[in-house]
Amino acid sequence: MLIKECKDELENHIIPFWDALRDDENGGFYGQMDNDLVLDRKGTKGVILNSRILWFYSSVYRSIGGEKNLDNARHAYEFLRDRCVDRENGGVYWMMNYDGTVNDSMKHTYNQAFAIYALSTYFLACGDKDALTLAFELFDTVEEKCTDDIAYMEAFSKDWQLIENDALSENGLMADKTMNTVLHLIEGYTVLFEASKDKRVEERLRFLLDITADKIYDAQNHKLKVFFDVDLDVIGDIYSYGHDIEATWLIDRACETIGDEKLIKDWQEKNLKIAEKIYNVALENGAVNNERENNVIDRKRVWWVQAESIVGFINAYSHCGDKKYLEAASSVWSWIKDFQIDKRSGGEWWAEVDFTGKPMTSFTMVNEWKCPYHNGRMCLEVMARGVDA
Repeated sequence: MLIKECKDELENHIIPFWDALRDDENGGFYGQMDNDLVLDRKGTKGVILNSRILWFYSSVYRSIGGEKNLDNARHAYEFLRDRCVDRENGGVYWMMNYDGTVNDSMKHTYNQAFAIYALSTYFLACGDKDALTLAFELFDTVEEKCTDDIAYMEAFSKDWQLIENDALSENGLMADKTMNTVLHLIEGYTVLFEASKDKRVEERLRFLLDITADKIYDAQNHKLKVFFDVDLDVIGDIYSYGHDIEATWLIDRACETIGDEKLIKDWQEKNLKIAEKIYNVALENGAVNNERENNVIDRKRVWWVQAESIVGFINAYSHCGDKKYLEAASSVWSWIKDFQIDKRSGGEWWAEVDFTGKPMTSFTMVNEWKCPYHNGRMCLEVMARGVDA
């Protein structure tokens, strides 16, 4: 039932919604729609948004085919290639205006990771070697500009001078480094390695996994630390339930792509403990809460947290066979169907709903973060894994 319903959600709801946001006049995809479903045709276009849309349509084409899906991937690729790359200083910008001119020239490591992820996936979808070449240009830029003696710095000006990391800092903290950026570098480098088998990429991917094991993974509490100073010492007391369950399957995928059996086994053990902890402390009233800060639990239900939870729980089941994880995935899917999916004509998923399922208005239907990456990927992963719930 889950496989069939996810396939239907993907093909008959998510894809048509994003098809309608294609901007044939100025390139890319429209980047702003409010919760009344009013599209702002002159709104900003996040580079993260367009990278994720490129990833999405490339992945959809790899899964179910369709010339329209490939054409949308090509359309997103051309916007990224022609408008979002700084040909003088290297890297992709943070934000574009509706017409493809630069709105925010910040360079962020997290953003480079998503462009690498998208370009590598597009290459796997259609074999465009120029896309893979651009992915390697961004990889080289990240490794040259973003690394220090310990790991990766994150926020930079147009010409790669360090600036405050406002974009990925939250909860009143200002982090020099974040688990989030490390996780998505792992994600991007995994697909770049899949596409190329390049030894440099494998080396840096292993480095990122080592950092995660040694500095980010809290072995005592079976969770990932979130925010860090420049020395990778933790700051704040944050427990991000969504990132933890997302990390379990992304890290497993990275290890499987490398093909190192010891690495696979070691991380599967860690990730099962992380998933078990999320099952025990975050799954409540049929869905997964957002996070804990100090002793306060944020119980709102965020679209991407629910989507990643389904994949993470199915991934845990595939490794240990405990049916409670399938039941958890089924429970979250029921929540999504009942409350997270916007049932109005022309809507997609509500970004946030409260603990009772009432839509919240603090986050819009489409913006630089809200895109088909998490919910579309959930559908594709459910379909590919063939585990029904």
